[in-house]
Amino acid sequence: MDLHQLVPIVDPKVQEWALLARLLRWLTFLWLLIGLAVLFSASYPSANADFGDGLYYFKRQLVWVVVGLIGFNILVYSPLRYIQNQAHWLFLLLLGGIWLTFIPGLGTTVNGATRWLSIGSLPIIQPSELIKPFLVLQSARIFGQWYRLSWQVRLSWLLIFGAVLLGILLQPNLSTTALCGMTLWLVAFAAGLPYPQLASAALGGVLLAVTSISIKEYQRRRLMSFFNPWVDPFGDGYQLIQSLLAIGSGGPWGTGFGFSQQKLLYLPIQYTDFIFAVFAEEFGFAGSLALLLLLIAYTTVAFLVAYLARNPVHRLIAIGATVLMVGQSFLNIGVASGVLPTTGLPLPLFSYGGSSMIASLAIAGLLIRVARESSGATIVSLHGRDRPKKKR
Repeated sequence: MDLHQLVPIVDPKVQEWALLARLLRWLTFLWLLIGLAVLFSASYPSANADFGDGLYYFKRQLVWVVVGLIGFNILVYSPLRYIQNQAHWLFLLLLGGIWLTFIPGLGTTVNGATRWLSIGSLPIIQPSELIKPFLVLQSARIFGQWYRLSWQVRLSWLLIFGAVLLGILLQPNLSTTALCGMTLWLVAFAAGLPYPQLASAALGGVLLAVTSISIKEYQRRRLMSFFNPWVDPFGDGYQLIQSLLAIGSGGPWGTGFGFSQQKLLYLPIQYTDFIFAVFAEEFGFAGSLALLLLLIAYTTVAFLVAYLARNPVHRLIAIGATVLMVGQSFLNIGVASGVLPTTGLPLPLFSYGGSSMIASLAIAGLLIRVARESSGATIVSLHGRDRPKKKR
């Protein structure tokens, strides 16, 4: 069965922006602006020490933001049916990119993980990050039409999804594997797949994670340091201890923007995985609460978009995008605050990194596009003429 014939046709010519689409757009821009300000503060000392230019990371992040916003606008203003028709090719291309990282000369190893495709020794892109928006699109497309597909098509795509997870796991990148696996599972759950199949997939995922932790010594050490980082305060527990010191130093109102002490070469990777610790130190409990409220507001609007979407595939895209944007954010914050074991997940729209920034803006763009095309969402438009006319 040809998947192209199964994509529902939805009129993309929404002349006015629905209220929910506007809210999502402004929440995304607010999130991005806060993230850029925090990255400027968090990265300045390291950039100045390493390169003699405190703006080194910030300027490069701005370049990636521009690239990401180009993709963001393309997705926001393109009909979803066209995006879906091309998504599987880009998905397969990035799947190939994930496996190309294992080829010597193409893949670059950083901090023990081979996740980047490179030119020479310079990392260029991280396929495991860039594949996330296409994972949402393709999983929504497959699981949203699950009962209309032949078993050959179902099996083929389950194997392809498995190849994605296996490739990311072998890099090794357990945290991203778990996030992508949970996204696939939740999209399948929202699509109404049979509970026995969902339970089997969940059990398989747990066994895979346990096996990986059993084999990889550094993953076991991370897990042990999570339970008691003070056992090895200058080794495996160092990152978490410094992060907790930063968060605790913030107090109720914070030390003030730019006045974090832990970022002064005490807290490792303070502008990527542990950037929330710098934010919490400088803005305190009040700032952290405000950020959590921003994430909750984003989640609420996103789920309203999913609820009001009449097209089942679009609804699943909204759910998958929300899981990746907000779920990854809470996972990152949980790691920085010691609630979860240390992982390598960036904080969307905050952490330094081109692939992460482009992927996050693309996911946000998909969510806004769903809001624009949602027939239900246009009922709550800012303009009355978007509402369906009553029959006389």
